[in-house]
Amino acid sequence: MSASPVIEAEGVGRRFGARTVLQDVSFRVEPGEVFAIVGPDGAGKTTLLQMLAAILRPSLGSCRVLGEDVRKRPDRVQARVGYMSQGFSLYDRLTVAENIAFAAGIRDVPKEALVARKAKLVAMAGLERFQDRREGALSGGMRKKLALCANLIHEPPLLILDEPSLGVDPLSRRELWRILEAARAEGRSIVFATSYMDEADASDRVLLLRDGRPLALGTPSDLRKTARAHVYSVGTDAPELAEAALTRLPDVLSFQRRSAGEVRVQLRTAGVPPDIGPDFRDLKPVEPTMEDVFTVASAPAEPIAVSQTAVRSPSQEILIAAEHVTQRFGDFVAVDDVSLRIAAGEVLGLLGPNGAGKTTLIRILCGLLAPSEGRAAVAGYDVARQSEKVRSSIGYVSQKFSLFTDLTAEENLIFFARAYGVPSPEMKTRIAWACEHAGVPPSEAGLVRNLSSAVRQRLALACAILHRPKVLFLDEPTSGVDPLSRFRFWRMIAGLAADGVAVIVSTHYLEEATYCDRLGLMMDGRMIALGTLQALMADLGLTDLRVEDVFLGFIARERGQAAAA
Repeated sequence: MSASPVIEAEGVGRRFGARTVLQDVSFRVEPGEVFAIVGPDGAGKTTLLQMLAAILRPSLGSCRVLGEDVRKRPDRVQARVGYMSQGFSLYDRLTVAENIAFAAGIRDVPKEALVARKAKLVAMAGLERFQDRREGALSGGMRKKLALCANLIHEPPLLILDEPSLGVDPLSRRELWRILEAARAEGRSIVFATSYMDEADASDRVLLLRDGRPLALGTPSDLRKTARAHVYSVGTDAPELAEAALTRLPDVLSFQRRSAGEVRVQLRTAGVPPDIGPDFRDLKPVEPTMEDVFTVASAPAEPIAVSQTAVRSPSQEILIAAEHVTQRFGDFVAVDDVSLRIAAGEVLGLLGPNGAGKTTLIRILCGLLAPSEGRAAVAGYDVARQSEKVRSSIGYVSQKFSLFTDLTAEENLIFFARAYGVPSPEMKTRIAWACEHAGVPPSEAGLVRNLSSAVRQRLALACAILHRPKVLFLDEPTSGVDPLSRFRFWRMIAGLAADGVAVIVSTHYLEEATYCDRLGLMMDGRMIALGTLQALMADLGLTDLRVEDVFLGFIARERGQAAAA
């Protein structure tokens, strides 16, 4: 006799007042299964997970978790699951050991079991040396692993995780999933939300959500079959000319540069190769990934215009120049002897583990923090002595977009135009220009908090370029955004670079590195690698283009050299 399902959801939905945020969701999760819920911000992932954890009650349909009705016995569900929210639910003034002890206490873990369980979990998470460190002093990756330990201490049969890898560097993400694999090996079921398609690919089954409705449900292999004949690889000797040609084809959903001579293309219509012209060669269908599946499944009924990007020409104008920049906070060195130069029209991808010094370096280059040693100039102004002029010459988009959610899109644009000193007679024209470049619908209405994450992302970009800055800083701008919206956003960035804007972008989506002209990889405050993706691959002796291998290869080399020293 087979075991009962861990989760049974039938027609589940949720309303908040008159607004329906989730509807018509049905699925089962079996014991020991890893079940992924995939979709962009605003798709309904968190709402669904909170209903499974009995934090919210369904407005529609029925849901049983571990044999209990979440409406009738939410207390029994809550006592038996491990629910990890995006906000961690940890106490920043408590140490690692104290957070775990607190979680064990409220879960009634027997004292005689706590010592052994805690030792096992902190060893698995690599936190043994940090048990006396306050949670607030941990890196983002370590905080995620601590949160997972706190949710495993009572040995729940079901783990419910809301974007466990969001904002975590690839190395920490790999370590996090080692812990989850160990939990699965012990028989636990795992339900998790993610915007990382490779994580969905490694799960047993996947539910795709968009705008509160299910798009597809099945095993990764079954879902990949639905995108076959939609995905092609083409060779080219002129990538920028080829990409410019692709933007003019209405059947092209998106494309990514895979190497110096290859572009991967997703098409709206299956089995109809595009008429791609003389800039391409070796057109052939390829096996889809889960990212391809989501792109094809979520394609709008009608083609959406993608920014037409001019071919960039090399520039000799240096807009960012840092020489031996160091930043100390007491005895701690956050940035260690970093030098780099970025030209007008160049896009630099800034990569590195959490705590590598990327944010501190960006703060220095934005004129928000004077370096302890060395010097840096941005748009011709010294960041230490002319910080106000630096700030007036740059645009900045933070991970949380820095918008006013209780204002409309138009009110945000007007506010930022005034803050950046756009003259009143030019304001209307400048706002129209920024909206066109950022792809913001001119008629976008309603409060910002009610807009989708993709529209908020583009609005934040529009607000950042109203004053036509020479330099643009983007801090994880596509975090939590679906693949199709990420593609469109990067086409907009390419358009700004073609206009001569220098761009620095930090990201944990390593595949976005293929959109950058050069990559800078930081670790422990140092710039351990700087160059084109092809040059970095050659340095490591790699032939296959896997950006994660480049990232992990340089980190492993750096750690090996440090150990030898």
